[in-house]
Amino acid sequence: MAEQGRDPAGLAAHAARPSASRGRRYAEPGSDLRNAFQRDRDRIIHCAAFRRLEYKTQVFVNHEGDLFRTRLTHSLEVAQIARTIARAMGLNEDLTEAIALAHDLGHTPFGHAGQEALDACMQPWGGFEHNLQSLRVVDLLEGRYPDFDGLNLTFEAREGLVKRCPLEQAERLGEVGQRFLNGTQPSLEAQLTNIADEIAYNSHDIDDGLRAGLLDLDGLCSVDWIRDLREQAQSRHPGLEGRRLVYRIVRDLIASQVHDLIATSDARIRDAAPDSPDAVRALGAPLIGFSADMNGRHRTLKRYLYDQLYRHYRVHRMTTKAARVITALFEAFLDDIRLLPPQFRDAAVRREAARGRRGRARVVADYIAGMTDRFAIDEHQRLLNPERLT
Repeated sequence: MAEQGRDPAGLAAHAARPSASRGRRYAEPGSDLRNAFQRDRDRIIHCAAFRRLEYKTQVFVNHEGDLFRTRLTHSLEVAQIARTIARAMGLNEDLTEAIALAHDLGHTPFGHAGQEALDACMQPWGGFEHNLQSLRVVDLLEGRYPDFDGLNLTFEAREGLVKRCPLEQAERLGEVGQRFLNGTQPSLEAQLTNIADEIAYNSHDIDDGLRAGLLDLDGLCSVDWIRDLREQAQSRHPGLEGRRLVYRIVRDLIASQVHDLIATSDARIRDAAPDSPDAVRALGAPLIGFSADMNGRHRTLKRYLYDQLYRHYRVHRMTTKAARVITALFEAFLDDIRLLPPQFRDAAVRREAARGRRGRARVVADYIAGMTDRFAIDEHQRLLNPERLT
């Protein structure tokens, strides 16, 4: 049965339409209240992996402070920015929101340090990449429905979760992996959500870095873009200082990127004149992107954040400890799967029977990737601290 629910009004010809969705992996009855992409969004919000994002690191480990961003708050901020862009461009807000809310479902505890450590552990068995893990979560690991594993999302939502993929793995992903094999593009909704992610984490990492005292505003103003935004804010609001000034700068930083992205992308779309989502996919290059000037600003800001925030000794201490926790857990579970909870132990036995050591390692990676920061720390203590016997 085809999905029910009306297509949103005011969509551009090249926008994704739920009525024209390529469908779900498993056929389901439709809904008379929600269209296919709205149902995707709601399934994501209600799944366990989404709730766990509240206790997963963005930059700062969750317990370092209540006001720092987590993977959950980051995902909500990406969704807000992406919805704004989609609405302004006549693209599908529901699909955009679904992709944004799900894009980090497969992320490890401890942010990028956790991913890098788990990827290093998994190198003999295909590596680990959090976008591919997000697809694995929604296709396989979430267990909510009696008739299938995963969330059974639409093709369009699943497509938007995979940003990059080795050709070897793309071949195993079926329809979702085809674009990596034939050089085509994902939907415009997927393209814009990818960039909304960049806008959110660059801008909000500045806010968190300043709040933590790892960055200072005078130092940030060595970046011309930030200096100009500060001067504009203080010109409009003489005497503005402290957190209100920071908020204004971050707000204007996001707005300048959003306006540039919309103007540049609209011009590219007019030039390419795609008349359908399939016409967008057939193009050899993405249509959603920044101007050359904004790309240059981005590179400069990223270099500054990399040098001054992500390589700060306090962050490095945290990420080094996090990597050791992930590595130790992986080695312990891989060596003795009896240490795993029964559900994962049984899965490891089945996967090892089917795919050998590679299958066993993948289940261990699934278990670790699903942990929150504090659960990973506690599990490490339970397994490896001789003073903890339970």
